[in-house]
This record gives sequence, C-alpha cells and structure tokens, in this order.
Amino acid sequence: MIDASVLAQLTTQAAEDGVQQLVVGAIVQNHNKVLLLKRPADDFMGGIFELPSGKVESGENLDTATVREVQEETGLATTDITDYIGSFDYTSGSGKKSRQFNFAVVVADADEVRLSEHDAYVWAALNEDLPVTDAVKGVFDKYKQLRAV
Repeated sequence: MIDASVLAQLTTQAAEDGVQQLVVGAIVQNHNKVLLLKRPADDFMGGIFELPSGKVESGENLDTATVREVQEETGLATTDITDYIGSFDYTSGSGKKSRQFNFAVVVADADEVRLSEHDAYVWAALNEDLPVTDAVKGVFDKYKQLRAV
C-alpha cells in the first residue's frame, strides 16, 4: 500500500492549490492490458473511455476512495495499491476545480468485471494508441516509464 504520509501530502497540496474536488483513478493491469471504462453517452464527457475513477467522499482518504471506486465501478476487489502515478486537474461538469490522483492497483480476479456505472469496458494493450483523453494518456505514459513497458 501507498505510505499514508504521501497521501496526506497530496491532499494538503491540492487544498493549497485551491482544488475543490478530489477524484481518484485506478490503473488496473492484467496481462499487459489495462482496464478502460466507457462513460454513458448522457453523462459528463459521455462516450469517452476512462480509468475506473470517482470522487473522494468527505473525510475519506485517497487510498480508501481508490479501493471503493474500483469496487463500485467494476466489481473488482483491490488487494494492493502499488504506486502513485500522478495527477491532472480539470473542471468538473458542475464547474469545480478538480484534481484526479491516479494509482496503480492490483485486483484479486481481473476476469470478473461487473459494470455498474458505465456502458462498456475494454482491456487495451499498453503499446497501442489508447482511446482516452490527453490527460489520461499522460498518466499512462508515466505508468509505462515506471513499469519500463
């Protein structure tokens, strides 16, 4: 698991930067492929593929939020959070300055994806042009450097 002091530092820095909404994202890898979820067409940024991700609830730590969001969106049980990959800022659909913190996670059984909030999912090869936003592409670039993929 990620050191709690690192998580606290990330949260503190976000507050100092005027971030109004914390979000977590998870890179779930299985056999050199990563899990991408397709947003519903009628949702904010509908139709794009993204990481399993979601808002951090009031009083919740980043690691707890990551485990919860992976479970809620995919049905997968996170067994470890191995690395902090980086973050990016964006303006949410409600106009809030948001920061998404991205983590590499390990799950118990990657073959048991059960969607609850998305239209579809794909396992995409890390060496292909992934159908995601530029911000998420940047996260994957950092992840590939870390993993030397």
